[in-house]
Amino acid sequence: MEFLFEYGYFLLKTITIIVLVFIPIFILISSMRHQEDLDETLKTKNLTKRYQSMANSIKTLSLSKDEKKKLKKSLKKEKKASSKSKKKPVYVLNFEGDIDASNVANLKEEINAILQSETKCEEIVLNLESAGGTVIGYGLAAAQLQRIRDAGINLTACVDKIAASGGYMMACVANKIVSAPFAIIGSIGVVAAIPNFHKILKKNDIDYELHTAGEYKRTITAFGETTEEGRKKFKEDLHDIHELFKDHVGKFRPSLDISKVATGEIWEGSKALEVGLIDSISTSDGYLMNLARKHEVFEIKFEKKEKIQDKLSNLIGVLIKDSIRIIEDTFNKNKFK
Repeated sequence: MEFLFEYGYFLLKTITIIVLVFIPIFILISSMRHQEDLDETLKTKNLTKRYQSMANSIKTLSLSKDEKKKLKKSLKKEKKASSKSKKKPVYVLNFEGDIDASNVANLKEEINAILQSETKCEEIVLNLESAGGTVIGYGLAAAQLQRIRDAGINLTACVDKIAASGGYMMACVANKIVSAPFAIIGSIGVVAAIPNFHKILKKNDIDYELHTAGEYKRTITAFGETTEEGRKKFKEDLHDIHELFKDHVGKFRPSLDISKVATGEIWEGSKALEVGLIDSISTSDGYLMNLARKHEVFEIKFEKKEKIQDKLSNLIGVLIKDSIRIIEDTFNKNKFK
């Protein structure tokens, strides 16, 4: 009888835990799946109005009451006149790159929205910051930008800090590249590094077996012995990717002396202008404010809220990537002081 009582008590506790903990979590996850489409939003911001609003705030600081009234009236007239005039809009996109170019998913949606709208815009401006990363990720990002040019829309890439390696792979697709004076540009090269622990395994009598079908399925691995044949093939593959990179840059910037700039070197903005990697010197703010004097400038941003399960699964990866990025940023800052 005592056993049945204890068993019933245990069963009751188990059911209670399931009801109070697991069922709400299940309901939450299920509802999030149904709400997935609602969590995707395309946000727009009128930068022209924002610039004007800030400028007017500064203007009024030194004006008398009468002058403020006059300014208010003149602004109303300007607003009416601008509403009647049909200005071609300018759209602004932002891309902050990481190793995997993971922001390409949002970039794709932003480009989709613009192209599907069939709105005749003056140009699209891409604020780009990236030190590069995987060939696959940045190759796809560059291909997304090429869709803009294929649609006959002028594309301008603005670089305030860095567009190197994969970042420049994206930037060179633009009709025009604008760079800040000390931004880092270039690094048209390919790099690959794989640590090898074969000697450590051998020293500790640990066997490592790797079975493949295909002569070059694996050339260099982290645990296997590196052969001269494997090393040669690995270098050949890097060379082929570098040639593709050079062809890509040459396609969009045919006036460049590829042999001079495709050495993996970097140039600061002013020097990059001299060798032809960019077209003009300006900050992104300066470039956009000049456009805002003649056009309605809109910032387009696609946002997708991460689901809880995705946040949990990506947490470790994000921490690792951030750690690597902090190390790289520290190195770059110390290197280019």
